[in-house]
Amino acid sequence: MFLNESMNSSQPKNQRVNLVTEVPGPKSRELRAREDRHLAPGLQGFALMAGIVVDSASGSAVTDIDGNTHLDLIGGIGVNGLGHSHPRIVKAIQDQVAKASVGSFTSAPRVELLDRISSNRPSEKVHRTQLYSSGAEAVESALRLAKCATGKTEFVSFWGGFHGKTMGALSLMGSDFKDKFGPFVPGSRISRYPHPYHCPKGMTADSFATACAEELRKNLKSDSKSDIAAIIIEPMQGTAGNVIPSDQFLPAIRSIATEVGALLIVDEMITGFGRTGKYWGMQHTGVEPDIVTLGKQFGGGFPISALISTDEITAAKPWSNPSGSSSSYGGNPLAAASANESLKIIEDEKLVENSRVVGAYFLKKILPMVERYSFVGEARGRGLFLAIEMVKDKSTKEPLTKAATNKIFMECMKRGLLTMSYASSFRIQPAMTIDEATVDHAVAVLYEAFDAVEKEKIWQL
Repeated sequence: MFLNESMNSSQPKNQRVNLVTEVPGPKSRELRAREDRHLAPGLQGFALMAGIVVDSASGSAVTDIDGNTHLDLIGGIGVNGLGHSHPRIVKAIQDQVAKASVGSFTSAPRVELLDRISSNRPSEKVHRTQLYSSGAEAVESALRLAKCATGKTEFVSFWGGFHGKTMGALSLMGSDFKDKFGPFVPGSRISRYPHPYHCPKGMTADSFATACAEELRKNLKSDSKSDIAAIIIEPMQGTAGNVIPSDQFLPAIRSIATEVGALLIVDEMITGFGRTGKYWGMQHTGVEPDIVTLGKQFGGGFPISALISTDEITAAKPWSNPSGSSSSYGGNPLAAASANESLKIIEDEKLVENSRVVGAYFLKKILPMVERYSFVGEARGRGLFLAIEMVKDKSTKEPLTKAATNKIFMECMKRGLLTMSYASSFRIQPAMTIDEATVDHAVAVLYEAFDAVEKEKIWQL
């Protein structure tokens, strides 16, 4: 009997790859060629590289128009928490779209959604919710709110952090992705995030976390002109490679925010709603936030995001003025119905527990890769927030080149496995509804692809 037999009651189990043509097949190639005649450049890289055209999807399986069924370990990069086409989400959207779909007037689904968010709030005082349509939109509003509530103008974020691609969020991005998009919003400071895999020699994950926090504290206290409105942080970094810092880091950042009179914005876009085996990523450390940003799997696949904060903070003007913090699509009846049903499913199907149990099972399956393959430096995870660190050299921890990771992605792709192996920090975050049998099938294909990589020395590129 599998561990989660009583969970994930609505989604298919024991799903597996079934290929009937080469990947991508002829129909997919033809439609992709048509699309490229008019599609602007810049779509997500894995979608362009894969070359498939999706026909249908259910649970953790995606079937293309050539009839090939693939297993999905990408999960919409955090969006597909409930699996593809969850029947309860399908019904909730169908029922609501036939009644009312747009507008800012109060609707019964929105009232119920706000109650449901409040019942699972990350701390007692944080319960006032404003709704949006994208993660970046919620983050931008959180930044505006912090300025209004504190009267200050500057922000601190972290290297490796990702909070969106709009200008305020982009200014706080901790990677070279933002190169050539400047000038950025002034007053944006970026500090070091303690990636345990990249600890300096002689340090542990805990001591590295302490050192990074102390470095930030020193820098802020030595700058008499600092005017920090908020520190924004992911409790575990997603885009940087599903990085899980020491549990000492987030509490240290909470203390620093309090010391300098800044708010703490915790970005739970990827880690929220059970992904890490707890309802909130911050619950692994017990930190009390001032503002929380939400999104991705929150909507069951429908575009919706939010911020939640306290009575006092959200009363700040002009953010709290009528239309001061609103969004045209935010909290519309269709989005509210989808998100409300999503949160009910997470509770009813015990998906937080499913993430914890199946995530531990998945990690156990991939840990042997560290010893088996020359290019696997580390396998890590918390819940269904997993990663494989792929390196050219285990001693230096030099990451694989883009040429190597792209080939690894295609090795997985041609075997029917949809992955984020296109980056050296290979993220694995499938649907929270995935079961152990499906994990077994996915891992078997992953080992087959990695065997080919090892044999052909692709990792040396």
